[in-house]
Amino acid sequence: MNDANDLAAVQSQPAFGFDVQRWRADFPILQQTVHGKPLVYLDNAATSQKPHSVIDCERRYYSELNANIHRSVHELGERATAAFEGARMKVRRFINAGDNREIVFVRGTTEAINLVAQSYGRNLFQVGDEILLTEMEHHSNIVPWQLLREQTGAVLRVAPINDAGELMLDEFEKCLNPRTKLVAVAHVSNALGSVNPIHRIIELAHAMGAVVLVDGAQAVPHMAVNVQDLDCDFYAFSGHKLYGPTGIGVLYGKAELLDAMPPYQGGGDMISQVTFKQTLYNVLPYKFEAGTSNIAGVIGLGTALDYVQALGLDSIAAHEHDLLAYATRLAHDVPGMRLIGTAQDKAGILSFTLDGVHPHDIGTILDREGVAIRAGHHCAMPVMEHFQIAATARASFALYNTRDEIDALFAGIDKVIDMFGRQQRGAA
Repeated sequence: MNDANDLAAVQSQPAFGFDVQRWRADFPILQQTVHGKPLVYLDNAATSQKPHSVIDCERRYYSELNANIHRSVHELGERATAAFEGARMKVRRFINAGDNREIVFVRGTTEAINLVAQSYGRNLFQVGDEILLTEMEHHSNIVPWQLLREQTGAVLRVAPINDAGELMLDEFEKCLNPRTKLVAVAHVSNALGSVNPIHRIIELAHAMGAVVLVDGAQAVPHMAVNVQDLDCDFYAFSGHKLYGPTGIGVLYGKAELLDAMPPYQGGGDMISQVTFKQTLYNVLPYKFEAGTSNIAGVIGLGTALDYVQALGLDSIAAHEHDLLAYATRLAHDVPGMRLIGTAQDKAGILSFTLDGVHPHDIGTILDREGVAIRAGHHCAMPVMEHFQIAATARASFALYNTRDEIDALFAGIDKVIDMFGRQQRGAA
């Protein structure tokens, strides 16, 4: 991301060819009104909307293909299994993993992180071993490690961020030491939009002998991710932020690490043989996929990946960068508006506060204007504590958003300011 002076020079129209109106037509939910106003959906960091192709994929699965996988010998079961495993291959290619065995389907990023904490950490960590986090982490990348601390006696350390919302890399490096066994870090902050220098973080951690887990929930919808190039040990993300179904996510792990880890849950499909004396576990990745999977969700995720790749992640990133630059320029002209998260390298998230107005009131008033944003601590309370605030209002952008929608956001913000200004004048 460029600095504020560069942002102010952004022209009134984007300088690249991205037919956003064409792609908006693929998302049926965007065609509605809310409180009599056209829906402006700017809560994409919480969950993205779904294109027709993903919705139709799930419908077709349940109407034409529904059967359990891996164990069926009938036609429907074989077709469902082929579609399920085909989606695994799509995920592998999407993040450039080296082997289908390294792709584990879970419910989402949260379960993926818990899986690593309990299956990898609980069995290997000892009293005094250290886990290094950053101050910008989502609760899902904090609480599982606190649970592990209670179970093993491990120590949590936290690398600080600066007042722009950037990781202080020098301080991060100082936190690393021979006792550091694992580093867990967000690729992109959900509350700030800050993009972390993941390559360098991984290099530093590996030089100290630590394993690295990357929370990629906010990264994969907005940028190309190559896990082999990153050389991360684990990478986690969710389908529902990537234009896919809810209730499905991915844990990538290096095969040698996953192979050495015990199962996270027991049940069907994660076994090769069961007696009352002993159970032999299935091969990767199936030993981590106990029970009936979210088959429709997995196949739908594969379709979502097809959709995103058809548009091109570079084009999506350029479009969202333009939206963020445009919104940031407008924000500088709003009296009493404070941006929370002004990192040089940012994804499409605009978090802010308004003087004298609670973020929940901002969100409520904007909703009456048809504008959907997020208001709260965004499951990142330590971030709020750093900036000495209780909450922010957060607008987050996706491939189907437009500059006209950002104009609607700021028109709504003007109404918020006007309404609370009138109340303050009336009270005086």
